[in-house]
Amino acid sequence: MNDTTGPADPTPPEARRSRRGRGKGASQPEVDWVARMADEVVATAHGRDPQRTIVCASGLSPSGPIHLGNLREVMTPHLVADEIARRGIPVEHVISWDDYDRFRKVPFGVEGVDESWSAHIGKPLTSVPAPRGSAHPNWAEHFKAAMAESLARMGVEYRGISQTEQYTSGAYRDQVLHAMRSRHEIDAVLGQYRTKSAEPGAPGAVVDAAVAEAAAEGAEGSDDTEAMQAAAEGSGAASEEDGGGASGYFPFKPYSKAFGTDATRVLAYDDDTTELTYVAVGPDGEEVTESMHLDRDFHGKLVWKVDWPMRWAYEGVDFEPSGVDHSSPGSSFQVGGQIVGPIFGGHQPIGPMYAFVGIAGMAKMSSSRGGVPTPADAMRIMEPAVLRWLYTRRRPNQSFSVAFDADIQRLYDEWDALGRKVTTPAAQPGDLAMHARAVGTAAGELPSTPVPVPYRALASVVDITGGDPEQTLRIVQGMVGDDVELTSLDQLRPRLDCAQTWVLTQMPQEDRTQVRTEPDTELLASLEPAQREAVELLAARLTDDWSLGGLTSLVYGIPKIQGGLDVAEKKLPPEVKTAQRELFALLYRLLVGSDTGPRIPTLLLSLGPDRVRALLTP
Repeated sequence: MNDTTGPADPTPPEARRSRRGRGKGASQPEVDWVARMADEVVATAHGRDPQRTIVCASGLSPSGPIHLGNLREVMTPHLVADEIARRGIPVEHVISWDDYDRFRKVPFGVEGVDESWSAHIGKPLTSVPAPRGSAHPNWAEHFKAAMAESLARMGVEYRGISQTEQYTSGAYRDQVLHAMRSRHEIDAVLGQYRTKSAEPGAPGAVVDAAVAEAAAEGAEGSDDTEAMQAAAEGSGAASEEDGGGASGYFPFKPYSKAFGTDATRVLAYDDDTTELTYVAVGPDGEEVTESMHLDRDFHGKLVWKVDWPMRWAYEGVDFEPSGVDHSSPGSSFQVGGQIVGPIFGGHQPIGPMYAFVGIAGMAKMSSSRGGVPTPADAMRIMEPAVLRWLYTRRRPNQSFSVAFDADIQRLYDEWDALGRKVTTPAAQPGDLAMHARAVGTAAGELPSTPVPVPYRALASVVDITGGDPEQTLRIVQGMVGDDVELTSLDQLRPRLDCAQTWVLTQMPQEDRTQVRTEPDTELLASLEPAQREAVELLAARLTDDWSLGGLTSLVYGIPKIQGGLDVAEKKLPPEVKTAQRELFALLYRLLVGSDTGPRIPTLLLSLGPDRVRALLTP
């Protein structure tokens, strides 16, 4: 993250003033959640040391495809760090790549991977071969690269930290030795929760993680306290391996020399010589006793509940959110808060809980299996700014879903409505801040579509024309009118490409538009007089105003004319509204042989006047 001053704070001046204090009881304008969190982080961090750079942190494990749920782990601190940077305050966003974690299982459905990868279970992710055909040297780098590319497209700037490099280089040597010397104190902290977890119904008890998931999914609209209480009732985080064993407590887990895995059992440790003795278990159950000196041998890592607070202290982290499973009694975040100060001399960061991100119709995502949508998948069907907006408009403790189905059209309608609203006096401070955070960062604005035609209209055009470039350009020119001259489809990109990809990959085949090749003479012959009059009026007036607006007025206006009303009339009697719906249904049957389809004005514009008249004439 750049420490230089970027563009102005996106929150309007009156909202910024409200953050910095007014008289007690004074009314305060609405302020977005990002600004509120940034206020807290700045006040807390500068309360410790006003001169140091503020650190916001994320952690990602490249154990498989890094999905849209993981993206919340990045976007929450990114948005807070970006807000701090906009204020001209030195700040850094660090992402710890947990690439020294063990390979737990072979993810399902990853291209180029089969069950032979199960031979690598227990090895560090950086010691596992990349999927076949990958250009990257190992498993971790393969999945890190895809995420890094997506983050760049979204304007997320960060400093990446490879935990493999940190551990194997000896960067954490002193921290590891100190943790081993302090193992009895650490064990005493963890022991409180082991006792609780053994008692059914106790605050730290391990219960079905699905309950925590359900609590988080229902967190939308709740406040932080309610969400935390719900999470505490259902977290399975207290069951994480913490270094305990029959030979005593040891917070360091070695990777064996013989087999390269963490299938190891520590037997003893000598504080004076730093020699660690352990048993390594092979794939067939064979056991080998090995030893290493922690002051110079670096093939292993601290267990997670000790590793995380160690990193807080090492990096000086001020802000790091975590998922619901890390936010209950006995979980990593709560236990880490009791370890970081007494053991490592650091402080626990401000750490709001974030709720799960879902996909329309899908359960909670897990990167340990393949086939889950990633940020790259989402940006094939939506622009980066829209994806940023999804993570900006909901507080971290509110769950939400990313639409890959037809709801994406409604989503884009909302996005375009926000874009129009922020240009008017009706825009609220929260609207302005939310929009500004979506379209750019402290470093500048993201690329955008020069002529943002409604997504649903572009999808309809692609659907009807099959994406033919000439037809698309002709039809969309009719949509935008004479105010904008379209000379190239590049003026519609990347939104056009997103809509085209959605139609080709996500739109159900049964929803695709099949335009009739011949008129339905039987249906035309059976029309009642009022229906025939409506169809004839439409055919006769098609080219009076051959534009999206003109055709919209025409199809909505014909039932008004037939009902004796002015075409500009807004308040319609029920019978005219019914006549409008019946006309639309009739036109769908005549044009596409179905009861539904794209919006009628878009359909007419796409087909052209000659083809429409041919299908409406017996």
